[in-house]
Amino acid sequence: MAEYNHQQTESKWQDYWRKNDIYKVENNTSKPKYYVLDMFPYPSGAGLHVGHPLGYIASDIFSRYKKLKGFNVLHPMGFDAFGLPAEQYAIETGQHPAITTKNNIATFKSQLAKIGFSFDWSREVNTSEPDFYKWTQWIFMQLFNSWFDNKTKSAKPIIELKVTFEQSGNTEIDAACDENTPLFTADDWSALTAEEQEKVLLNYRLTYPADAVVNWCPALGTVLANDEIKDGYSERGGHPVERKKMKQWMMRTTAYADRLLENLETIDWSDSLKEMQRNWIGKSFGCELDFPVVDKDIKLTAFTTRPDTIFGVTYVVLAPEHELIEELTTPEQKEAVEEYVNTAKNRSERDRMSDVKTVSGVFTGSFVVNPISGEKVQLWIADYVLAGYGTGVVMAVPSSDDRDYRFAQYFGLPIRMVIEGTETMEEPTEKKDGKLINSDFLNGLYGEKIYGEGTGEATWAAIKKAEELGVGKRKVNYKMRDSVFSRQRYWGEPVPVYFKNDIPYLLAANELPHELPKIDEYRPTEDGEPPLGRATDWKHEGQYPYELTTMPGWAGSSWYFLRYMDAKNENEFVSKDAADYWREVDLYIGGTEHAVGHLLYSRFWNNFLCDRGYISHQEPFKKLVNQGMIQGRSSLIYKVKTKNKFVSAGLSKDYDVSEMHCDVNIVHSDVLDLEAFKNWRPEYKDAEFVLEDGKYMCGSIVEKMSKRWFNVVNPDDVIAKYGADTLRLYEMFLGPIEASKPWNTDGIEGVAKFLRRTWNLFYNSKDEFEVSDAEPTKDELKALHQTIKKVAYDIEHLSFNTSVSAFMVCTNELSKLKCNKKAILEPLLIILSPFAPHIAEELWANLGNTESITGATFPTHNEAYLKEDTIEYPVSVNGKMRAKMEFPADMAKEEIEKEVLASEVIQKWVQGKTPKKVIVVPKRIVNIVL
Repeated sequence: MAEYNHQQTESKWQDYWRKNDIYKVENNTSKPKYYVLDMFPYPSGAGLHVGHPLGYIASDIFSRYKKLKGFNVLHPMGFDAFGLPAEQYAIETGQHPAITTKNNIATFKSQLAKIGFSFDWSREVNTSEPDFYKWTQWIFMQLFNSWFDNKTKSAKPIIELKVTFEQSGNTEIDAACDENTPLFTADDWSALTAEEQEKVLLNYRLTYPADAVVNWCPALGTVLANDEIKDGYSERGGHPVERKKMKQWMMRTTAYADRLLENLETIDWSDSLKEMQRNWIGKSFGCELDFPVVDKDIKLTAFTTRPDTIFGVTYVVLAPEHELIEELTTPEQKEAVEEYVNTAKNRSERDRMSDVKTVSGVFTGSFVVNPISGEKVQLWIADYVLAGYGTGVVMAVPSSDDRDYRFAQYFGLPIRMVIEGTETMEEPTEKKDGKLINSDFLNGLYGEKIYGEGTGEATWAAIKKAEELGVGKRKVNYKMRDSVFSRQRYWGEPVPVYFKNDIPYLLAANELPHELPKIDEYRPTEDGEPPLGRATDWKHEGQYPYELTTMPGWAGSSWYFLRYMDAKNENEFVSKDAADYWREVDLYIGGTEHAVGHLLYSRFWNNFLCDRGYISHQEPFKKLVNQGMIQGRSSLIYKVKTKNKFVSAGLSKDYDVSEMHCDVNIVHSDVLDLEAFKNWRPEYKDAEFVLEDGKYMCGSIVEKMSKRWFNVVNPDDVIAKYGADTLRLYEMFLGPIEASKPWNTDGIEGVAKFLRRTWNLFYNSKDEFEVSDAEPTKDELKALHQTIKKVAYDIEHLSFNTSVSAFMVCTNELSKLKCNKKAILEPLLIILSPFAPHIAEELWANLGNTESITGATFPTHNEAYLKEDTIEYPVSVNGKMRAKMEFPADMAKEEIEKEVLASEVIQKWVQGKTPKKVIVVPKRIVNIVL
């Protein structure tokens, strides 16, 4: 049989593709476009393991397929290159993060090239390069110079707002702005100094500086996002994180909350992903109620979606971060409150929201008055209340809320059963003891009538009553808050801002890019300033201080997909022509870890850029697919405690052993390579082994692929042994793209054999290339066209695993038929080429084609070849299959019945009896009932 040399073939065609710019894409408006995108990677020093390329392979198959179908396909790649890992390495080694990043990118590109992706590298982007982040800074400047008009639900230039202020003040303006923004007339505006006017405008700008409670990690010297923290510690390094109020740049993402919700109906995303975004935005309808503090001139405002439960309030709770805690705490409670607050406020919001079991809190010593009933209730502090949601004040109703109930029960607080006369207004989920309170004006209002979005009749009545009494007002609230846009780091985009008298001003456009300065160390300064505070002589015009924080990691990733459309444009972030041609991403593939953050920020920026007329599409990603995770199959060994002795898995129960992980690369079909193991670590050089049947058998477990578990498989090793085409096919063959599945190198051999069988269709027993021009048979045409139909359908529906199965079935069938017909094999190569491009290119060239197979046309199946001339029927007698008989596909049921009963084989089982019934299911089965 012919030998297929994958190393030689794959190297040859990768060189050919690169030298001939096969994958370079022009903005060719004469062709329909298709934009396929992967979530670009952060170039870590570890490089890729076999789990990383899963989504890239899927997108590459789809891109190649669409090109064969006549589309002009944009399939780019770049690097999300700013980030904390490179900065931490710089702190530890003194090496500039740019050097680390450059080296890591080189490793990534080398690995990606070996897998044979059809990326257009001429459009590569790197978020840490000044020619890219120049435009990130430019977009920031447009946000700074914009406000959001609630009437038109769109962003507008801030200059228009200033004109309105000059003409009529802000009394008629309905804008997304700070809630404490005062009303003023045109005369009031004119009376303000230029600096005072700038301060007012900060209340409206879509990016602005503000005091915000953030996750501060002293050890890392930076603010962390919620998803960078676990159980109160940084995910990187495991350092303590505390909640702290700091001056930060903010993005007014809340302005777009409704747009972001409404637009979810226009995009092809999974229901679960859309629901995650809805929950994150968290739109709710309700009421703000004012609770006066007893003996103080203070009112605490609580937001509630159920003001109709007001008669069940038995205490009020503050978030640990609430700014009035010190003023509201009595001297007797001061020590207890300070101790609790210092502990509670440093737990991340994610931990506090997810922890439904722990009950903790402290009494302030103060009381507040129920604004409707006039009753005096206690004021408490508890970390289940979040400062950023609503007002940081919660009216607690233990009879109708589980957390309030557990809290009240734990601390012995009252639990009130609200009633209508003698009947309970709302049956509690558990029996709860407590005083009964009449529901007053809400009696009889628990009907089905709806009085507003999300509000029932009683809720509506409670809101109206609160407004009549002047103690509350209707309110739409969101869980989503304005996004923190500052990081106390070096390795990020500098904010293009300088300060004059503490007021921020933008740099001029011609001063971009505003580049990172050189500094001596990458740590915060001794005074606690961010690392940029170490820069010497770094001031605007030599006198005005620059902003010292840098942008967060999501800045560049919020718009990078637009830059791919026009990556070398020096005058615009993307030209209008390029943006109008490519528009939104047609297919976006990436991990679920970005379901909220990156995707929400990208949608926000894209909607904004559309509002301002820079692009013409609101949503960035038309269809989105989350690929699953390839998990590691870890190998386990069993060490006898206190001895350098290892026991094979089947015998381990007979010994007192410790279970340990072992490097999967020295384990083959669960058999440990003993010599390799001895060389793996010095302490195992003289190890002893208890074997079974002469082998050391390992145990196994499926878990996340990680260096920690020694289960990382390097794609370079797989490619060296089996080839890139085998890796591509095997990763698809493992299961549906959305599902997580374990990697098992033992299973890859079957895919390698399939490719060798495909190769051998083109070669004779003398290892000579031999393809016939003879006309194909009906069976050969059927095998081909079944596969064309199946593969085209599967690719369109991203069902790549079933496509690989279809190829295997087809190759087996053609091998049985000893088919070497060009009319069959040539179209087979075209449909195989998106999955296995290297072997397809080689055989395509051997067929005499002088152009790359990427320029071919995907064949269309012919339904006529799939029609059956005859059908094989299983024939059962009393439910047991006794024979198989073949009949013409168009034979009538009556004729089939007559032929079956006349058959000698069936007569033997009928034994002369007259059947009670003969059931003929066309093209399926015949069943005789005696």
